[in-house]
Amino acid sequence: MSRGDGSWLLVLGAASDIAGAVSRTFARHGWNLYLASRSTGDLERDASDISLRFDVKVNVMFFDALDFESHIGFYNSLNPKPVVVLIAFGYLGMSNPADLAIVESNLEEVKRIVGTNFLGVVSITEVIAADFARRRKGTIIGISSVAGDRGRGGNYIYGASKSAMTAYLSGLRNKLFRYGVSVITIKPGYVKTKMIEGMALPSFLTAQPADVAESIWKAFERKKDVVYVKGIWRLIMVIVRLIPERIFKRLAI
Repeated sequence: MSRGDGSWLLVLGAASDIAGAVSRTFARHGWNLYLASRSTGDLERDASDISLRFDVKVNVMFFDALDFESHIGFYNSLNPKPVVVLIAFGYLGMSNPADLAIVESNLEEVKRIVGTNFLGVVSITEVIAADFARRRKGTIIGISSVAGDRGRGGNYIYGASKSAMTAYLSGLRNKLFRYGVSVITIKPGYVKTKMIEGMALPSFLTAQPADVAESIWKAFERKKDVVYVKGIWRLIMVIVRLIPERIFKRLAI
C-alpha cells in the first residue's frame, strides 16, 4: 500500500532534518502523520504547512526516547494506530573528533548515546511490533548507520549503539516476517543535517535529507530489507569489514 488513503505514519524523532523530509514525502502520497518528538515547538509550524500543502491530517505530540516507562502509554494513545512507523531519533554525542575524549570520560554521555540509539529504539519498537504482529500488517523503518557495520576508534561508542540497533532490526525482521510485517533498516552514511553541522565531509559520500527520504519511500514501496542511501557505502563497508583485525586495529580511523 503506497498511497496513504487515510492511513497513518508515525514519525518518532520528527524534528530531525531527515524526518522532516520523509514526512513531506509520505504526505505527498496521501499519508496522514503523527509527528512525535521532544521538541514540539517548530513541529507545530511544520505540521500546519504539511497539512495545508498536501491536504492530510497531521498531529504533533511529545515523545521522549529515554522515558521508557512512557512508551506503552504513548503508543496506546494513538487512535487510529499507524500502519508505518519511522524511527528517526538518534544521538551522535560529538560534533568533532575532539569531543570523543569528553564522551569517553563521561558515563552519563555514554548512557545517553546507548540509551537513545539502542535502548530507546528497543523500548518503543517492541510495543509497536507486538501491535503490528497482532494486526498482521505494518512496516517498521529504522534509521541506523554505516558506523554500526564495524567498530572504529573514532566513534566506537556511537558505532556500538548503532551496531546493536542494526542487529536488533535484523532479528525483528526475521521474527515478524511470518506475521506479514516488514522491517526496513536504512543506512544513510553522511547526511548534510544539523547533527553534523561544522564537520568537513566528502561531497561524493554525503547525501541530502531529500535523498534519504526518497530512498526510504522506494524501500517502503519495494519492501526492501537493508538500504544504503548511497550505494558506494555498501562497497566501502564491505572492504572495511574484510580488513583483518590485526591490520585494522593499527589504523587511525
